[in-house]
Formats: sequence, C-alpha cells, structure tokens
Amino acid sequence: MKKSIKVMSFIMAAAMVMVGFSACGSDEGSSSKAADESKASSAASAASTADGSKAASGEQIKISCITMDSLDEHWLKLQAGAKAAAEKAGNVDIRFDAPSNKIDSTQQASLVENAINDKVDGIMLAALDSTALSNVVDKAHEASIKVVLVDSGVDTENWDAFYSTDNAKAAQTAADTMAELVGSKGKIGIVNAQAGAGTTQIREQSFIQQIKDKYPEMETLSPVYSDGDKQKALAAANDYMNGNSDLAGIYGCNEGATVGVGQAVEQAKKADSIMVVGFDFSKDVEAMIESGAIKATMVQNPKVMGQKGVEAIVKLMNGETLETKEEDTGVTVATKDNLEQVVADQSY
Repeated sequence: MKKSIKVMSFIMAAAMVMVGFSACGSDEGSSSKAADESKASSAASAASTADGSKAASGEQIKISCITMDSLDEHWLKLQAGAKAAAEKAGNVDIRFDAPSNKIDSTQQASLVENAINDKVDGIMLAALDSTALSNVVDKAHEASIKVVLVDSGVDTENWDAFYSTDNAKAAQTAADTMAELVGSKGKIGIVNAQAGAGTTQIREQSFIQQIKDKYPEMETLSPVYSDGDKQKALAAANDYMNGNSDLAGIYGCNEGATVGVGQAVEQAKKADSIMVVGFDFSKDVEAMIESGAIKATMVQNPKVMGQKGVEAIVKLMNGETLETKEEDTGVTVATKDNLEQVVADQSY
C-alpha cells in the first residue's frame, strides 16, 4: 500500500513539473512575440523618419513663414494662400513672422535662427537681402529643415523650392508699357525699394536694360531708393519732377514706391503729363489706377506663392519629389480697362 502511494506521488509530481514547463514556454512565446512587434514598430518608425514622411503617423508639420513685413497687402495675400493650403493639408501648423521694418535684414535673419532653434520642419522665406540671409538658409539646410523661397531669392543653392514672379520678364513688360505711354521718348525716373533686395534689383536693372536695348529716345535717370516707404517714395518723385522739367514718367519697383510716386504725381496735378507705371497691387494702387494717377502696374500672384510654398513643404515631408524646383507664378498688367477683373482675382 505504501509503495502504491509513493508511485502515485511520483506521477503527480512529474505532472506538475510538465505543467510548469508548459507555462514557462507559453510566457517565453508571448514575450518573444511582443519583442518582435516592438522591433517591427521601431523599424517602421525609423523608416518613416528616414524618408521624412509624416503622413502615416499623423504628426503635425511645423512651418515658419517669414516675410519682409506684416502690413503690405502683398504679404497678407501670401499669408492667405499659405493658410488655405495649410487648412487643406489638415496636419500643418503654420506661423507667420516678419521684421518690425522693411529694411532690417539682421532681424529677419534672427527670425530664421529662431525657427531653426524651434526645430520646425519647413521655412518659407521672402528674403529682404539676398546676401545677408544666405548664411541662415545654409544653417537651416544643415539642420535638415526644408527651405522654400517665396518672392525673393538668396545667394546660396541650399534651398528646396522657389516660387516667385519672373521679375526680369515682368520688368521688361513694365518698360514696354512705359514706352507705349510716353511715345517711346523722354526721361524716366526710377523709385526702388531696398538696395539689397534681389527681387527689386532685378526689376530695376531689367527695366533699365529693356529701355536701353529697345528705346533709344528714352533715358532712365539714376534710381532712388525709398526702402518701400510711401513717404520717402513721394519725396523722391517730387525731386524728380522738380529737377527735370522734361520728365516723361516714373517707374515704381514695389507697392510702397508705386503708391508714393502716384501720390506725388496726383498732388502735383501732373497725372496727364507724367506717366506712372508700378509694381504690385493694393487698395491704394487700385484707387490711383481708378483716378488715373497710376496708369499701369505689374500685378503678381502672392496667394499662389504662399499656397505652393506650403504644398511643397508638405510633399517633401511626406517623402515626395517636387516636379520643379523653381516656378514663375506670373503677372498681369493692371490698367483701368481690366481693373475690375484684377480686383476680383486679388481678393483675399
């Protein structure tokens, strides 16, 4: 009887050992499976980081849009286009910054530095000075931040896309328009914005070259810089009129210059004798085209610049390739004849 009890005890003990081994095996399998799943998740995350894609994860794409100022309608339209594209994308967090005045490229560079330190995914930049902003664009590139230029370029190739007006072509059109208005002869004043801004320099130089190449009886006077300030532009236009009795026209290279020149000609009651051709469009420009003080202006498409800038950063962050690195967003010559349509197109 005792022997039988011993045998039964041995069998039960063996069975318990087997159950224990089975349970241990099950735990090891679960742990192994969890580890494999964790590794797979980490690999997928690493792959997402490697190709820059944020689409699958649903992470927000942080964009800093830094323009030349925050008041001109040109930049407000650009912001409107950028906001619309951000809302459409759904996962974009965009903020807007600008220096406190239109000539402080040092402050604008600091804003780019701040964006880099904030580890944004993309920077949209309208550079005040093509040389002064090149170093911070290089830094952004080195930090693997997508850089999209809008309106104005920089003296470096370390950017991902550039959406702007073909300023040389538009300035040539401005020169042809001026020539038509003045009968292809006479002296033409030029009121520019910032001396260092690449965009307005192109508008100035291409206008001068077109006059020189095509209109031998026209003469361009030495350009005057107004920093895009309307009052400074008004004073410059008055200087031109006071110093040149045979002045035939004045060309403004940006919105501020155009408005200031238009105001000066209007106040002097010389709208019929001194032709004003400008660049950019605003409510002030619209009013002076209506009154006849400004005869024509080259209207850009800043909303398209802002829209395409955001779309480009989103595509790049999702690992996509852009079709083109540079794109001309076009111009329209606004006159009294097509003013109503231009106003509708420029609404924001």
